[in-house]
Amino acid sequence: MYKQTVDFIKSQFPNQDFIPLHEPRFVGNERKYVMDAIDSTFVSSVGKYVDDFEKQIASFTGAKYAVACVNGTAALHMAMIVGGVKEKDMVITQPLSFIATCNAISYIGASPLFVDVDLDSMGLSAEKLKNYLQEFALKKSDGFTYHKVTNQKIAACVPMHTFGHPCKIDEIGELCKEYNIALIEDAAESIGSYYKNKHTGTFGLLGTFSFNGNKTITCGGGGAIVTDNEALAKRAKYLTTQAKVPHRWEFVHDEIGYNYRMPNLNAALMCAQLEQLNTFVENKRELAKNYKEFFENIRFKFMTEPVNSKANYWLCAVQLSDCKSRNEFLQYTNDNGVMTRPVWALMNRLPMFKDCLHSNLDNACFLEERIVNIPSSVRI
Repeated sequence: MYKQTVDFIKSQFPNQDFIPLHEPRFVGNERKYVMDAIDSTFVSSVGKYVDDFEKQIASFTGAKYAVACVNGTAALHMAMIVGGVKEKDMVITQPLSFIATCNAISYIGASPLFVDVDLDSMGLSAEKLKNYLQEFALKKSDGFTYHKVTNQKIAACVPMHTFGHPCKIDEIGELCKEYNIALIEDAAESIGSYYKNKHTGTFGLLGTFSFNGNKTITCGGGGAIVTDNEALAKRAKYLTTQAKVPHRWEFVHDEIGYNYRMPNLNAALMCAQLEQLNTFVENKRELAKNYKEFFENIRFKFMTEPVNSKANYWLCAVQLSDCKSRNEFLQYTNDNGVMTRPVWALMNRLPMFKDCLHSNLDNACFLEERIVNIPSSVRI
């Protein structure tokens, strides 16, 4: 069975001795735009490609404003700062996530509060969130919500759209409105994904994306904040450019800022990648269709997009029967020229976050023992 799976994966990526998990594709205007940026000498955080990228990513996602950042972690960190998260606050998120989500929370001095995920989307569960808030949340006279046990303010909720599969973000948004908790979407993995015909990252106060080298589109690093709130967009851009007060020659900085602005070189690459995004996503969705059909005859479960979703299938995933089978599958595939990876270790198991509060995490624990990512690159 493992050999059959390896043979099928290799058939989807022919003429390759080793099949990586996800590699970038530069088949458009990338070289042309990067050379244009070099020739302009504007290679750092000022240049026309940065401005063009912000306009294009806002247009693509349907957001009113976008702020280009140096990477997705910086984008999420900044989104939480301008979204009102303060030191010693709590931020609701999911335990099944890449470390960057919790790192960004920690940079502020806030602490993650882990709520379980849904089995279908692998993202934050609206039902589990509702149950947790009903039991442990207290809305006080100041209009904000606090945790009954710690008396900490629950300042934000940061769901993550796992592997590009949207969670029930509209239901999560309604709960956040009810409790006056800022909804900040970690859409790092879901550029090109939609929930109920609306792009991920645009349901909350702010949303963030990553364009790391292994993402659907990339500029090596890169990230973006999107929002419909003009004041928040302006503040995010201001803080990400070292909080510099505009002046023709003076250096005036009136508060702590961050060197988080995307360089023009990276933005040139992003503009070329954005031109191909729809094509890339359809290519990946075709691969997912092939995988789904293949795995219907194998006892592994292929993770398909949830109801009401159009996923970008950033990383395709299969669910094995148990942890032993998962480990055997990982061993066999990696020994035979096919890169596969387990899902991340749950955040609450890591030493930095082992003392953070959490709900019952049965679903996350179930998935942690069974989910494996399989090669998901755009095929050329």
